[in-house]
Amino acid sequence: MLIMMSRWENGHVEVTDPGYQRLFREFYGRTNEELGFPPEVENQSAEELRERLIVARSIDRGTLDMFQRQVNDLRSSDHKFGAVVVLDQLNSLVRQIEEYRTFSVSSRHRERLAAILTDARTLAGWTALDRGSQLQAWQYHEDAKVSAREADSPHLLAHAAAQQAVILLDIGQPAEAVELLEYARYVAENRAPSLLRSWLAAAHGEGLAAGGHRDAALRAFDDASSLLPTNPVDPEMPFLLLNSGQLARWRGSSLLRLGDQDAINQLEVAVRDLAAPGLNAVRGQTNLYVDLAFAYAAAGDSRGALDYARKARQLASRIKSDRQQRRLANLELPVPRGRSDST
Repeated sequence: MLIMMSRWENGHVEVTDPGYQRLFREFYGRTNEELGFPPEVENQSAEELRERLIVARSIDRGTLDMFQRQVNDLRSSDHKFGAVVVLDQLNSLVRQIEEYRTFSVSSRHRERLAAILTDARTLAGWTALDRGSQLQAWQYHEDAKVSAREADSPHLLAHAAAQQAVILLDIGQPAEAVELLEYARYVAENRAPSLLRSWLAAAHGEGLAAGGHRDAALRAFDDASSLLPTNPVDPEMPFLLLNSGQLARWRGSSLLRLGDQDAINQLEVAVRDLAAPGLNAVRGQTNLYVDLAFAYAAAGDSRGALDYARKARQLASRIKSDRQQRRLANLELPVPRGRSDST
């Protein structure tokens, strides 16, 4: 470096490298112009940061409302058509909202953006799970818990944690799922509306049933029924779709896990209660039919099992639900009455 400086001072070399120019500026305490170098090129990274900060600063309440409407619209599409239609759009929307939140310095805007982002992430995670991508679903829910904390929202955090527990059930880890569900209920305790606490109790019941804890699971479902409000619709929590029919479906599914013969009765009640349009999402209906196929198969009723398996396959194929198609692939139909392996 000293040799380079001596040669430059004596006019033997030109300093064209930006790195050397920076070192010369620091050593001599002079600007590029004072040292006879070309004007310093403004740091492109700093300029890009300024531009992103300006864009983030431009958002207002109308922009925030628009983002929430987009999430709600995609949720409605998901309820009607399944994950195949919305997952790519959700991935794009999540990235866009993340960009605004990252470069917003307004605490009020960041909190609202974090809440909307949590909603979008849990929906994206749920659709990813339906498409058979447990790892992507897990990461979305992990990110959702982070943004829920920034939003300072216990109910969003509890919802994200409870949905994440379903992923653990899917990969055969009920003990870990129950632990996460207990955490979710603790987070929401006395700090969330009764609708969410009802939903969390039912989710906890499902986890307990998967672990073989029959009595505790049934108590959790009793809690869910007692907590369910008369009007189970909360505009502040559009991500919850819960009513008496949904609870019957959930309880029936859990009884199926426990090998309880009453599973069919509960699931058939759900079929009747959820028959009206708008009371059930297509994914939930598919899950209901799959459960009934397994319930009838377990009861030795091949006709009932075949009937519901056919309905379930039609829906699962239509919405491209890899999760339910994988379940159906494991369905073992009973031998029809009057037949044996030797006939």
